[in-house]
Amino acid sequence: MTNYDEHEMYLQRVISNSIGSQNPSKKAKKEARKLYYSYFQDYKETLLNDYDGKKLSDIDNSRVISTSYGDALKITEKQKINFIIDDNDFKNQMNSNLKLLPKIGLKTEQNLKNKGYSTIDSLKNHDKYCDVACKFMDNLDNLSFAEIVDLLDNNRYSKKCRDNILKSISLTDKENFKFMDIETLGLSNVPIILIGVAEIKGNKIISSQYFLREIYEEPAVIEAYLSHLDEDSVHVTFNGKSFDVPYIKNRCMYNRLSVDLNLPHLDLMYFAKNLWRDELPNCQLQTIEKELFGIERHGDVSGQYIPDYYNTYLAEKNIGPIVPIIEHNRQDIISLASFLEKMYEEVN
Repeated sequence: MTNYDEHEMYLQRVISNSIGSQNPSKKAKKEARKLYYSYFQDYKETLLNDYDGKKLSDIDNSRVISTSYGDALKITEKQKINFIIDDNDFKNQMNSNLKLLPKIGLKTEQNLKNKGYSTIDSLKNHDKYCDVACKFMDNLDNLSFAEIVDLLDNNRYSKKCRDNILKSISLTDKENFKFMDIETLGLSNVPIILIGVAEIKGNKIISSQYFLREIYEEPAVIEAYLSHLDEDSVHVTFNGKSFDVPYIKNRCMYNRLSVDLNLPHLDLMYFAKNLWRDELPNCQLQTIEKELFGIERHGDVSGQYIPDYYNTYLAEKNIGPIVPIIEHNRQDIISLASFLEKMYEEVN
């Protein structure tokens, strides 16, 4: 089968799964129904019936924990993972990236390499760049991972060399990654109702989720999440630079929590667009799950309905509506680990 035939088959599959085609598949009709308000209202009623009489303590692996701001509900899950970041000698790669020095751009770098200056170290013998090259090489071994990410992220050519930030993750321990996602009651200035963070410990990935049983517990939920962070932590999110981390900072200010969240941050949404936008219909998190990892979610709740589901939980004292929200959040943070590993493999 030729590449053209494979492409045609892919297009036919995509078209048949579109509700706009002449003969939409059953799957397309089912997915289209999930776009309607009535579907989520019916689903919510089903959940209320299914979980009638159930308590938060009936949620698997849940327990109440204490923080300095009060109690919060913690839900913990463990599963095996084969997460491998092979050494790629990245600091040596940095030595070959002349653009890391001030006033060296793409053309200047190429001209220097044509003259035999293939590394920053070799520029120690260059009349113009010897001083900055010496300073850079003297500091290179002592740069922390946070400093290296900051150097790469702020470089004016970082968009053209975005892969370098992904390559740099070999310089930190995998245990430092904090795969994180939040669920909120809206898009601004309203409480966070759930924070999930996944961490790799040996051959397991452990998800810890902190749920707001009542609105007044928000400081405790945030404090519980912050307990996972230290100076070596690295945030790994999907659109978290624009939403999740600024949102947490805002709610910390609202609740008068003093915290420093200025950690290295890998927002995988930007890397996904850079790597896969020509391969996928779009670069949404669930599209990547489905197309690249074969993960299809069932019983998921669209983000726009989460506030309504949570408010129903509060009003009805019924855990049904929040069960799929917790599962949605857990799948988000677990998927980020798979995304990061695959991205690292591709750029190397």
